[in-house]
Amino acid sequence: VNASDAEFCFETEQCLLFDVICETDDYEVRHYDSVKWVSTNERSFMMEMAAMRAFRRLYGYITGDNEHGKKIDMTTPVVVKMVDKKFWQRGTYTMSFLLPAEHQKNPPKPTNSEVFIHETPDVNVYVRSYGGWMTALEDDRQTRNLYGALDEVGAKYQKGYHFAVGYNSPMTMFNRHNEVWVVVEGDPVCPAFEEP
Repeated sequence: VNASDAEFCFETEQCLLFDVICETDDYEVRHYDSVKWVSTNERSFMMEMAAMRAFRRLYGYITGDNEHGKKIDMTTPVVVKMVDKKFWQRGTYTMSFLLPAEHQKNPPKPTNSEVFIHETPDVNVYVRSYGGWMTALEDDRQTRNLYGALDEVGAKYQKGYHFAVGYNSPMTMFNRHNEVWVVVEGDPVCPAFEEP
């Protein structure tokens, strides 16, 4: 499946590409190739506050805060690595923008020391999709639902963190698409009778 043809990729020209390995009623398993991102870390008690500050910093990078003063196209999704924490604890949130294809090989260096380029390896992820607005509460609810579905079938996954994934600008009111990703450990589990 080319994610740029996916129905939820309609706001940017380029979306992160993936292959669907299998799907159930509760989750999907996808494979993503190794790819480069521009990222920043933000510490906060609340995801919403961290996301606002991190987004501003990354938006600066794509609008010219880089060594060549280059404008770089926005892509989707925007991915936030969320380390599991209690509500009253301060957490570190790592927000990442996918670098478009033309900047994958040699992305311009950020001029802001809090912004960095990094590469994710080839990876399989368990994905749960949901609509509406991505809030800390809704992300937590969807993540717990995903963990529950995976635990029920004995699926192994990396614990202690997950990814909150958004495909829409704040201006989009309808047909919003969000996801929770957790990284597969070992072979992905999809009950055979539910494979497409």
